[in-house]
Amino acid sequence: MEHSIGLSHVGNARELGGYAVGGKTVRSGLLLRAADLAEAAAEDLERLEKTYHVAAVVDFRMSVERALRPDPVLPGAENHPLPVMEPVDYEGFDDEAMAAFLDPNGDRLAMMKQSVELGLLSNTLYADFLRSERGKAAYRAFFRLLLDLPENRAILWHCTDGKDRTGLAAMLLLTALGASWETVMEDYLLTNVWNEKKLAATRAWVEHSALEPELWEMVIFGAGGVAEIYMNNARKALEEDYGSVEGYLAQALGVGESERAILKEKFLI
Repeated sequence: MEHSIGLSHVGNARELGGYAVGGKTVRSGLLLRAADLAEAAAEDLERLEKTYHVAAVVDFRMSVERALRPDPVLPGAENHPLPVMEPVDYEGFDDEAMAAFLDPNGDRLAMMKQSVELGLLSNTLYADFLRSERGKAAYRAFFRLLLDLPENRAILWHCTDGKDRTGLAAMLLLTALGASWETVMEDYLLTNVWNEKKLAATRAWVEHSALEPELWEMVIFGAGGVAEIYMNNARKALEEDYGSVEGYLAQALGVGESERAILKEKFLI
């Protein structure tokens, strides 16, 4: 699979290495992204430790997600919980409701509808993450870890499916490195390739269900898919608030020209 980091029991596990940025290329083996690590096999952890020399594992999940599916200990790496959101951020939601939503044996359809009604799921989700103070704090800390990352050591960031909170981190980082929006979207949409079988099954189910057609794409998104409108809406929000994604990096996250120069020196060849 494209950009794979070769993990057998971790979903959507890939890297930014190899993407073209101007006349340069993102270094391989340093910038890793994935779904949660709860079911990582021993050989996966060994690979992260001995092949990639991971120094930092960034977990963008909510506290309830971390409690239900904790990350394993990765020798040589420090874990950094940096939640982009918490249930308390959404009126009518709490840890108990979120645990029910995350229960694989629960009524996912009912919870999906409730999430839409409460505003937890909408195509402005990413914009909401980036505009929130919690989201800004999480991504600000993420960039500090990138700037402080020891030479020849990797960083791995993840959430639950490795597509939304993780995808935003990748978008911000690729933009900071000078990548085009086309490259940002190429990386973002790879999730649909990685989750192709699961998404095909979900599409087949919704087409034969009693679900309202206007909710079909939302269910597919909730099942592990991504759609351009989410990331494009995020970009639009940052342009409205800060003039550009680069403006958000500088003004909201403290990643200005000097910080971007350091990142380029560290992660581009």
